Amino acid sequence: MDDTNRGRLTKDGIRIHHPDDFAGMAKAGALAATILDELIPHVQPGVTTAALDKMIEDRIAAAGATSATIGYKGYQHASCISVNHVVCHGIPGEKVLKDGDILNIDVTVIVDGWFGDTSRMYVAGKLSRKADRLLQVTHDSLMKGIEAAKPGNTFGDIGHAIQSYVESQRMSVVRDFCGHGLGRVFHAPPNVLHYGRPGTGPELEEGMFFTIEPMVNLGRPETKVLADDWTAVTRDKSLSAQYEHSIGIRADGAEIFTPSPAGRFHPTYG
Repeated sequence: MDDTNRGRLTKDGIRIHHPDDFAGMAKAGALAATILDELIPHVQPGVTTAALDKMIEDRIAAAGATSATIGYKGYQHASCISVNHVVCHGIPGEKVLKDGDILNIDVTVIVDGWFGDTSRMYVAGKLSRKADRLLQVTHDSLMKGIEAAKPGNTFGDIGHAIQSYVESQRMSVVRDFCGHGLGRVFHAPPNVLHYGRPGTGPELEEGMFFTIEPMVNLGRPETKVLADDWTAVTRDKSLSAQYEHSIGIRADGAEIFTPSPAGRFHPTYG
């Protein structure tokens, strides 16, 4: 059996990967996370999102890797950059960042056939108190979801951990987009919902690889996609934030493939 199809599929179509596959995912995840680390000093008022995307594209090329997003369904950029009320899939362009803007930068690279997918939040200039709280809650909701990702739990347990925490903070979880399986493919089963009921959905098993990437709004959860067919925004124009890790399920819980090498994934960069 070749490496692409090694392992087995569950009855829900979720691939169970071989233990040796974790190393490939960790290598791909490390590059994606390193690139996001290197962007931190460049996210400043006056910079365009296109300039940030060019830095990402150049860094991927310098590493001898491939961008998963350039050419994906016609998309032509090495990242998605979503500013303020943009929930996800923001297209880099000539938009100039202003003081206080918050933005999610989402990067997926391919290294030796493995996909490393991660995103995190940045601020241009001074972070407002309400945005700071949104970033913190979104980050913490991701980590609560990851804590629930262990064998014997279900995908509903992950969604419930995220939803219950976010709603306890009087914010809302976006329901129109979700995490996904990945590995040697960009998107695969399962859909990883960021809301749900405990004990529902497929049971987690060792060897599952997937992303958890909650999108959290200060206002209501509803979104709409703009005429470009990519950019999703909050319907009420409230601020939105997102954090994303790629993980693999081990016997004792989740291995995060995309931690920040510099320890700067956390919104306050502590």
